[in-house]
Amino acid sequence: MLSYYTEAHRNHRPEFFLARGVVKRCEEQPERADILLQAARAAGLEARQADRWPLHHKQAVHSTAYLDFLDNAYAQWQLLPHAGPEVIANIHPNRHCGRYSNGVVARAGWHMADTACAIGPHTYEAVMASADVALSAAAHIAAGAREAYALCRPPGHHAFADMAGGHCYLNNTAIAAQWLRQHFHTVAILDVDVHHGNGTQGIFYKRDDVLTVSVHADPVGFYPFYWGFRAETGQGRGQGYNHNCPLPIGTQEATWLRTIERALAVVNDYAPGCLVVALGLDAYAHDPLSAFQVSVDGFYTLGTRLGRMDIPMLLVQEGGYLSEDLGELLQQTLRGLRVARGC
Repeated sequence: MLSYYTEAHRNHRPEFFLARGVVKRCEEQPERADILLQAARAAGLEARQADRWPLHHKQAVHSTAYLDFLDNAYAQWQLLPHAGPEVIANIHPNRHCGRYSNGVVARAGWHMADTACAIGPHTYEAVMASADVALSAAAHIAAGAREAYALCRPPGHHAFADMAGGHCYLNNTAIAAQWLRQHFHTVAILDVDVHHGNGTQGIFYKRDDVLTVSVHADPVGFYPFYWGFRAETGQGRGQGYNHNCPLPIGTQEATWLRTIERALAVVNDYAPGCLVVALGLDAYAHDPLSAFQVSVDGFYTLGTRLGRMDIPMLLVQEGGYLSEDLGELLQQTLRGLRVARGC
């Protein structure tokens, strides 16, 4: 089994994070990827640097205006008088406005859902490289591999087609799934991050060729707050092809695993040609952003449940933040998958 990664993420070091009115250091730091890469190797995966992919593969999911904003926002921000060190939106029109403005402050408000997606001098290079990791791993699957792991940093599942949010800029999971549609008749996405994959849902909400299923904390009291409810089932051709499985804050491991089983049954009924797993590790009981009570052993069980699916599978790294067990969580997930698949 191969894993793909990039060194280009390192200079993306977001500092600003606002939680309940308190400014904190952002949890999404380069050390995450170092720990996860070491864990993937310890689990027996060969690590390969991702290839660089042309822009049009990202444009298949994200709007041109949004990609242009990500590319140029930092330089334009620095030309403003008294500008801070990172692009942080200070106005959020929530699209209730008359026109799209070209000013960088206005564009930041339009394209950034919250203050958890600061843009620094090297953010654009990092997010493009992160998407390249997902695409490189997807190409390995399309070439005939049964499984692959994409160590994407920054993560991506909160990113909409034209909006960043929740540490996410480009939706790596969606970009990989969109590319895989060229090689498989249908694709399913299972998101096991403790936060709902609202961007992924939004990107595929009106489609029936990509099934989206998410197991996450109830958004009534947890990020992303406005998406992830059970009643959100798709629209138009996509009606019935989006499944949300929200669970209460404090959910225990056994309940989480049973819900994962039900989610996998939905995927199995859809009978896709390929499964993309948005692999969040933040359901762990001691993750800094966690809402569930899942143990390290619970992630091994997750891996075995995934491994029993007789289908090509791409694991795309989403959340999972700095804790003493972060590497062990990934290592056990991968080991469980490999044991179940006999690889």
